[in-house]
Amino acid sequence: MQPMTNSLYDPAYEHDNCGIGAVVNIKGIPSHQTVTDALTIVETLEHRAGKDAEGKTGDGVGILLQISHPFFKKEAQKLHIPIRSERDYAVGMFFFPQNELRRNQAKKMFEIIAEKEGLEVLGWREVPSQPEVLGAKALECMPNIQQCFIDRPEGVNRGLDFDRKLYVARRFFEQSNEDTYVVSLSSRTIVYKGMFLVGDLRRFFLDLQDEDYTSAIAVVHSRFSTNTFPSWQKAHPNRMIVHNGEINTIRGNADKMLAREETMASEHLMGEMDKLIPVVNTEGSDSAMLDNTLEFLVMSGMDLPLAVMITIPEPWDNNTAMSQKKRDFYQYYATMMEPWDGPAAIVFSDGDLVGAVLDRNGLRPSRYYITDDDTLILSSEVGALPIPAERIVRKERLHPGKMLLVDTVQGRLIDDDEIKEHYASRQPYGEWLDANLIRLKYLKIPNAKVEEHPRAEKRRLQKAFGYTYEDVMDNILPMAKDGHEPIAAMGCDKPPAVLSEQPVPLFDYFKQIFAQVTNPPIDAIREEIVTSTTIYIGEDGNLLEEKPDNCKVIKVVNPILTSTGILKLKKMNLSGFKVAVIPMLYYKNTRLSKAIKRLFIEADKAYNNGANILILSDRGVDENRLAIPSLLAVSALHQHLVATKRRTSLSIVLESGEPRTVHHFAALLAYGASAINPYLALETIHELIHDELLDKDYYAAVNDYNDAVLHGIVKIASKMGISTLQSYQGAKIFEAIGLSKELINEYFTGTVSRIGGITLEDIEKTVDRLHTAAFDPLGLGTDSDLPSRGEHRIRSGREEHLYNPQTIHALQKAARTNDYATYQLYSRMLNEEMRPVNIRGLLDFNYAQEPLPLDEVESVDSIVRRFKTGAMSYGSISQEAHETLALAMNKIGGKSNSGEGGESLERLQSKGTDNNRCSAIKQVASGRFGVTSQYLNSADELQIKMAQGAKPGEGGHLPGQKVYPWIARTRHSTPGVSLISPPPHHDIYSIEDLAQLIYDLKNANKQARISVKLVSEVGVGT
Repeated sequence: MQPMTNSLYDPAYEHDNCGIGAVVNIKGIPSHQTVTDALTIVETLEHRAGKDAEGKTGDGVGILLQISHPFFKKEAQKLHIPIRSERDYAVGMFFFPQNELRRNQAKKMFEIIAEKEGLEVLGWREVPSQPEVLGAKALECMPNIQQCFIDRPEGVNRGLDFDRKLYVARRFFEQSNEDTYVVSLSSRTIVYKGMFLVGDLRRFFLDLQDEDYTSAIAVVHSRFSTNTFPSWQKAHPNRMIVHNGEINTIRGNADKMLAREETMASEHLMGEMDKLIPVVNTEGSDSAMLDNTLEFLVMSGMDLPLAVMITIPEPWDNNTAMSQKKRDFYQYYATMMEPWDGPAAIVFSDGDLVGAVLDRNGLRPSRYYITDDDTLILSSEVGALPIPAERIVRKERLHPGKMLLVDTVQGRLIDDDEIKEHYASRQPYGEWLDANLIRLKYLKIPNAKVEEHPRAEKRRLQKAFGYTYEDVMDNILPMAKDGHEPIAAMGCDKPPAVLSEQPVPLFDYFKQIFAQVTNPPIDAIREEIVTSTTIYIGEDGNLLEEKPDNCKVIKVVNPILTSTGILKLKKMNLSGFKVAVIPMLYYKNTRLSKAIKRLFIEADKAYNNGANILILSDRGVDENRLAIPSLLAVSALHQHLVATKRRTSLSIVLESGEPRTVHHFAALLAYGASAINPYLALETIHELIHDELLDKDYYAAVNDYNDAVLHGIVKIASKMGISTLQSYQGAKIFEAIGLSKELINEYFTGTVSRIGGITLEDIEKTVDRLHTAAFDPLGLGTDSDLPSRGEHRIRSGREEHLYNPQTIHALQKAARTNDYATYQLYSRMLNEEMRPVNIRGLLDFNYAQEPLPLDEVESVDSIVRRFKTGAMSYGSISQEAHETLALAMNKIGGKSNSGEGGESLERLQSKGTDNNRCSAIKQVASGRFGVTSQYLNSADELQIKMAQGAKPGEGGHLPGQKVYPWIARTRHSTPGVSLISPPPHHDIYSIEDLAQLIYDLKNANKQARISVKLVSEVGVGT
């Protein structure tokens, strides 16, 4: 194993929550009042903008405006810069280095590039500012801010054509210079931004105070970074958008955009692509990457509203009320572009159009007013700009998935239906789909037999792929029988994969990332209309050219394929599709690294031979041949295809005996697989029916197993706030625990990994160990029975557990006899005699050379007052255990936590007595189980439960068989009926909702402290 030597900080973990706003004169009449009003909005949104501890440096605030010709004409005359009429020149805003030599080098570099691109730089202007308003941190890194004036060449049209030439020049410059940031470069818009407090944007830039600066459009943004290092560059607006929210699928979106560079072609940028790529700057924030994408699509000839519609589409898959024409439009573009999914409110503008769109779940509130002087005012919340009621002619809000658009050239507000009907009517999308889109379920079943292994061979394969008795009986069997994931007990006291002595699957090194706080999980059950499980297989079309062949792909509604389904793909003979089967096998004495390289060579060869569907198959494992772990093969090939710009030209379908649990399938999809055929799991179902362990028709059992897996994946995606599997596919929504940095960088690029761990050689040894146990050439060391590794129950000589018969006995004996020596024995068994079974077990105290005198150390009586028990609800544990914890904490002055299950009236009334069984901390979760006025009033502390510790991203769940009458009475529910709290977004999906709940709880109990329960994860912020 190799340690991770880098810092725990990584820019990729950064998140932010923001305030947005816009003021637009619908008729396109510019005024300074528009600028002033927008600045007032951003100043009002101070609570949505972060600041440092000093209180003088902000996380970022900015404004996007039209280029004001009266203002710049006046300023250019002062500097003798010969600008012509409106839109015959462009203004660029540059953040240069403060070093004079480097600044002059950068300016000269830009002038040379502009000249090469047929553009004439007319002159430079130092932007007047007041640095004295800045905090120390902002001042320390403040750039030199200058504006550049560029003349429109003859023969180049005003507007988009001119901006396109400027875009190419800017990208050329950005590839050539690394210490200058081009804030904006356009003939229509300009951006002023920086690391200010919200009130200092107006004060810092003197241009914004000038009455001559007029604009019909003003878009503002205040940034609230969480776990980030703010910078001048990261402040919004970007060049086309401001964004409040997070793109949860950004890693996959960015990878696919980079891969599309080979398939995207536009007549507008012919011969310029080498200056523009990479289209997406992967070092930018999620907002910046979306901005990069929209800007590229617009400069390639796509209308800005259309570009926004296809990146953030409304939920159309399950919406039967939507017109067929509109559904066909979305279906056509879905074959080429996956949704950029996550909670998002976006305002966009090109200087003529201003629009706003909300994500499909509507998880970022935005409201707007229209006044009697044709002004539209939009903000994250009501009241950002005081407007007399008599002036308001319309009040509305952005609706989930809907678009608001103002065309200042036409001078009108265009509603969502008109926009989308316009674009849906441009082409006969329905006819194109009927002629080209293939649905897997309608493909002809080939005249061939599905291969199935004999029992003895099947058992050897199960052992070679690491199957255990628990995998079959506790996972595959319940899913095939009941059609849903089995429910396991809470808590896990076995070692993480990296500390296990057992051969564990590579999947177990990956943990699901989940959403919380203002980036909430979604409720996939109650909001099924916004979810989609559809995946498209085949070559992506050219996104920049509308033509029928673009949608020549295979539509798969359930990416978990039956063995008949994979056979259909292998044997199909359809024009426009070519399938290549690539073995994932390697010989026993071959290095795994060599086998992966061979996989790449075979994929490249298949691509060169015209294949657009690759089936990775590990069929054929025998005495001499091993299988590359399926997750490693899929992820490695996915990364290879992204790097070689072929990912959108090829789909990866997996045919493997290894995946069997929901977690396995979710990881495979997240790392690049488009569809998966778990042939050995399906054969295992057949065996269970044959052995009379499952009384069910085979095909019904397989369908139920596949449905259980699919619903499990949707639930996992929804825990990260992702609605569509098309977006989840390739998004790498996992954190690795126990993989080396080299392994991550090479094969799981972009995956979060805080610590080091195993290398490729360690994985190779595990594969060989499992294979040897299954295929001993002499048959001496093999046993046909599947091992029980004791994952859920203790097994002698198998998986180690933190709590085993010895430790449990010692703890119980110490508690019953009040014997401190026995407790010390229990403590010694955990800390010294057992090998570490968790990460913290690897840590030790760094003792001082000379211990402090005891009289300088806090007393035991004082320390225990800060003890708090874990939040376990009454019902999840017994009444005796729940009350004993409360009694113990109350006696020592600590605090017990009720969990979310309520407490009986008798216990609440015991507060203040010698037999005080009332928990000091009362929890409030989204289910509100047992929450009454007395319950709230009895608390010393009220805890808002934002995330579930045992299974983050989900609500608490008490199975029906544990809801006894006395439990139901306490929880005010029905005996025998399962109790599940919805994911928290039903209560809290914005800062305002959290503030409202805190306010309500304070009103219920003025003396109680209020706390918020979160779960630690990468980049979480509050």
